[in-house]
Amino acid sequence: QVQLVESGGGLVQAGGSLRLSCAASGRTFSSYYMGWFRQAPGKEREFVARISWTGISTNYANSVKGRFTISRDNAANTVYLQMNSLKPEDTGVYYCAAQLGSDWTYWGQGTQVTVSS
Repeated sequence: QVQLVESGGGLVQAGGSLRLSCAASGRTFSSYYMGWFRQAPGKEREFVARISWTGISTNYANSVKGRFTISRDNAANTVYLQMNSLKPEDTGVYYCAAQLGSDWTYWGQGTQVTVSS
């Protein structure tokens, strides 16, 4: 089992920045690919970013490339999402997830990000 707890969400003006954190406990954190997803009101949850075990490999949704950066600190069992140049369309609940094999197996409870225009 892995428990994930997100933090760092809030209200920010367009063009601003936020840094989300996801603290993990339970099984070995460094064994998992970690990812961030988001869900806007009335829409399905969508992939935002993913990072490999070592942090060397990252993937991003086209909509956030160049603005968001995913990173991880395995010693601290934490994954981060630095979000810059935020847009109103980035508004939503952001979820942290841990990937075991091909499945996103563990999920956090989510943190709200609201970007005002």
